[in-house]
Amino acid sequence: MKGRTIALDHLNGAEAAALMVDGQLQDLLIDSDLPRPGTIYRAIAERPMKGQGGVFLRSPDGPCYLRQIKGVSPGQALLVQVTGYAEPGKAIPVTPKILFKSRYAIVTPDAPGLNVSRSIKDEALRDRLLELAHDSMTGEGGLILRSSCAAAETDAIAEDIAAMADLAAQVMADASGDAETLVEGDGPHALAWREWTDPAEIDTASGSFETHGVLDALEALRSDTVPLGGGASMHVEPTRALVAVDVNTGGDTSPAAGLKANMAALRDLPRQLRLRGLGGQITIDPAPCPKKDRKQIEGVLRAALRADTVETVLVGWTPMGNLELQRKRDRIALTQVLP
Repeated sequence: MKGRTIALDHLNGAEAAALMVDGQLQDLLIDSDLPRPGTIYRAIAERPMKGQGGVFLRSPDGPCYLRQIKGVSPGQALLVQVTGYAEPGKAIPVTPKILFKSRYAIVTPDAPGLNVSRSIKDEALRDRLLELAHDSMTGEGGLILRSSCAAAETDAIAEDIAAMADLAAQVMADASGDAETLVEGDGPHALAWREWTDPAEIDTASGSFETHGVLDALEALRSDTVPLGGGASMHVEPTRALVAVDVNTGGDTSPAAGLKANMAALRDLPRQLRLRGLGGQITIDPAPCPKKDRKQIEGVLRAALRADTVETVLVGWTPMGNLELQRKRDRIALTQVLP
């Protein structure tokens, strides 16, 4: 099936959203009982971690960990935002740099200034959006107008700015008191509306996952093996310490087999990690190929990562010839939400 389709459905009673592009699953969001990224707490400082510059906080959902913070005293109330999903047995990761995100606007209370997404190149449009931001933004703090503003109606953008600015003002003024959840993070359906802004057919009917082939794609994701064509394959295997990615050429013994398999694997790797909800340290064991091909392989991976929505850093090559990535844990692992 050609085109873009957003399916809003439920899996095992949990809210879920899927983005299909030309019949291929491109993105997947599934709710869980864990605190959602974007949730804002008024948390209470507890014990600092000496030598690490961090501090544990008490929240309604359990212990949180705040990195690299100075001048915080035990018992102090802090406004913090959940940045991702915690690893099993670890504290919820949070940050004091709070963002209020919607479809068209991001309000930044701690970063003054009005800005427009760099992906909007039309100078006349940028000027109109900045004028709209000046007229619509009330109170203190900053504002970023997102790339989705390029095709949006002026009234819709203005309403979005006003709603986020009002929410930011209310939350930032509520900094004293005991531990409390001030804002719940967006669920899958709200995130789909917020983040998947390109034109698409939207199907909200019960059973839309089956209609559009999402369930079949999920069944394929249960396997660690990803076929790459021509007999080549990629194996994506999460371990306790890292995610191991092994690229194999299969039965192809031609001189270019290694390069072809590596390029195919790295083009698809960000999508596979995104759909499987995998983050942290990623170690790639590429198929055998000459060192002179490494720059070309890196170029393919960098291009794929630029199109990805999850923050990922290409760390580089190890002495043993593996390629390492560091990826934000902003998705729940698929193995935790599928039976």
